[in-house]
Amino acid sequence: MPSVDAAALLRGASLRVTRPRVAVLTMVSENPHADTDTIATTVHRELGSVSTQAVYDVLRALTEAGLVRRIEPAGSPARFETRVGDNHHHLVCRDCGAIADVNCAVGEAPCLHAEDPHGFVLDEAEVTFWGICPDCLSRAE
Repeated sequence: MPSVDAAALLRGASLRVTRPRVAVLTMVSENPHADTDTIATTVHRELGSVSTQAVYDVLRALTEAGLVRRIEPAGSPARFETRVGDNHHHLVCRDCGAIADVNCAVGEAPCLHAEDPHGFVLDEAEVTFWGICPDCLSRAE
């Protein structure tokens, strides 16, 4: 995966460029679908002095700025990715929990046309496909 210019992305989102923000954004970019504990462990190992709470704060700021997307597959801790602004969904393995991106099979934002939105203005839909990944299938055989 190509490295992101985290500093430029932060500036573009009008966020201050700090070592924790650069480290978190880079880590999420290089490890899509990582959970907060994994991100915090990696960033702490890289920077040494950053707290887990600081990583949570950075992830919240990055999510609010639209640089990171938070997903929450059922039964899993929140995961983060830098693929934002498109209509993609996720495949989740029931055995090992592996997550993969999948483009929308129908076209642009079809899930945003609810039959009766009950007055809501819809701006996002999440679809999660569940199954068994190829690695788990091969281990089972």
